[in-house]
Amino acid sequence: MGRPIRFLLDGEVRELADVDPTLTVLNWLRYEARRTGTKEGCAEGDCGACTVVLAELAEGGVRFKAMNACILFIPMLDGRALFTVESLARDGVLHPVQRAMVDKHGSQCGFCTPGFVMSLYAHQRAGAPTDVASLKDALAGNLCRCTGYGPILAAGQAMGADPDAADVDALASALKGLQSDEPLAFEHKGRRFSAPRTLAAFAAEAQARPEARIVAGATDVGLWVTKQHRVLGDILSINEVSELARIDDLGEALRIGAGVRYVDAHGPLAALHPEFGGLLRRLGGLQVRNAASLVANIANGSPIGDMPPALIAARASLVLRRGEATRTLPLEDYFLAYGRQDRRPGEFVEAVVVPKVPAGQVFRLFKLSKRFDQDISAISAGISVAVEDGWVRSARIAFGGMAATPKRALATEAALVGGPWAEDAVRTAARALAEDFQPISDLRASAGYRLAAAGALLVKTFLEARQPAAPRLMDLRPLSPEALGHG
Repeated sequence: MGRPIRFLLDGEVRELADVDPTLTVLNWLRYEARRTGTKEGCAEGDCGACTVVLAELAEGGVRFKAMNACILFIPMLDGRALFTVESLARDGVLHPVQRAMVDKHGSQCGFCTPGFVMSLYAHQRAGAPTDVASLKDALAGNLCRCTGYGPILAAGQAMGADPDAADVDALASALKGLQSDEPLAFEHKGRRFSAPRTLAAFAAEAQARPEARIVAGATDVGLWVTKQHRVLGDILSINEVSELARIDDLGEALRIGAGVRYVDAHGPLAALHPEFGGLLRRLGGLQVRNAASLVANIANGSPIGDMPPALIAARASLVLRRGEATRTLPLEDYFLAYGRQDRRPGEFVEAVVVPKVPAGQVFRLFKLSKRFDQDISAISAGISVAVEDGWVRSARIAFGGMAATPKRALATEAALVGGPWAEDAVRTAARALAEDFQPISDLRASAGYRLAAAGALLVKTFLEARQPAAPRLMDLRPLSPEALGHG
């Protein structure tokens, strides 16, 4: 059934047939290709030791993306080019990224080094800026347990421009030659993998095989395989449906398709409101944002997902599709209970529609976690308040990490609406959070902390709205000495 997976590895066409569709690229590299420079550190897309680079055709040329090989399924290489740390040095001569790491003493124990090298390589090939702020963003998905970040950042600044820039056209030509008119579909030991090319074909197959697991970036599903050792059944990939990879400006809203990656949603959402930009910057590392779909994160229904509270506060709705039929649902109504969403058999989330935040609206997004970058939230919050002549006319307040699902704080909203937009009134309304939520204690935070912090975020929203020019933690633009109080 179907055709083999075809991809480029160092310019050579590789074909894989009769492989487990949930075989990770990391395991294939280490155990089949014998490329052991790619390391397994966490097997959950957290540490970056397994970072590889994928090149794919994009409008205007070739796009280079750092990816976590530990949770990247092998069929996702189809039609793309793969680069590993072994791809860089040639004829015994180190690549400029590797040379910079040596010259700037960027490696200590060396275990994490290949991942850092590959993240820097992707950054260099993308022609991205090498100021410290940009490099920190590019390397946020790579952990160095020897705490060698200073020399690694220095290596990024010293690595120079892409020495292979002139070869991009040849790579684009090779990638075009790799493309097939036949969608990828194959069977392995009774388990089917398919990646339809059109929305109609995808919807028909999802309806015909409602038990199939729909996969986008597999940044969550990958952990079911690597951590829980689950054997998944049939897999239906959303990645090749071009209609689902679109962001449409509807005038008063953005429509974001199910195949849109976080990295591509970042700019349009930040333009919708700067608060989205700050939140998305902290959602996983760049490798995760390069792979993960915003809509897939919503569809998965995690109670600690960062985006649902923000989108609920923004009055977002979902477009669900089953066959040729579609329906629209307010995002907050999609989450029914822990692990249960309002999605019928054979139905999938086609898009999320995010209205533009009205001018003058008090709109704040928060993420509280133990680590600033790439950490799971203890609490996430979306707070939107409409104030007119000093009075609260409407409010939408949603939290993640406070209940079994992302949830609106309806009692708190009711306590605010109709009252004055004043600190005492806001503090009084914050006490109603105890009516909305009975959070649990876990490794990330205690129940008491969650309630106290949620109330503090509401008060913080008021205080920040009163002084909108004050710098915020979510605003990652470099601050001047004057802004820091040293001027």
